[in-house]
Amino acid sequence: DVQLQASGGGLVQAGGSLRLSCAVSGITFDDYAMSWIRQVPGKEREVVSCTSKSDGSTYYADSVKGRFTISSDSNTENEVFLQMNSLKPEDTAVYYCAAHAVFCTLQISEYDWGLGTQVTVSS
Repeated sequence: DVQLQASGGGLVQAGGSLRLSCAVSGITFDDYAMSWIRQVPGKEREVVSCTSKSDGSTYYADSVKGRFTISSDSNTENEVFLQMNSLKPEDTAVYYCAAHAVFCTLQISEYDWGLGTQVTVSS
């Protein structure tokens, strides 16, 4: 079974940066698209970013373009990262690492999830 463990969240002031990490196991890493999905209480979950090695695609939600960068490392450890710069209070959410076979998708229900990490951005 796929296991996904996100870490790196915390409290940061607006304009600051955080780097989220996700340790991935139980799947053939390069055969899966890896995404970061966030959940704000009372709002729909949102795919923030996704990367797929199968077709070389990368996706960013409009709200984070130019500020967030997704990357992955399958050479040493199966990990996926989300570098978040110029953080805004509206980025406050629980961030989850998620996996989907082969290609990126915006269909939240199709993802395998892990435990999330809280990101809080103060104004």
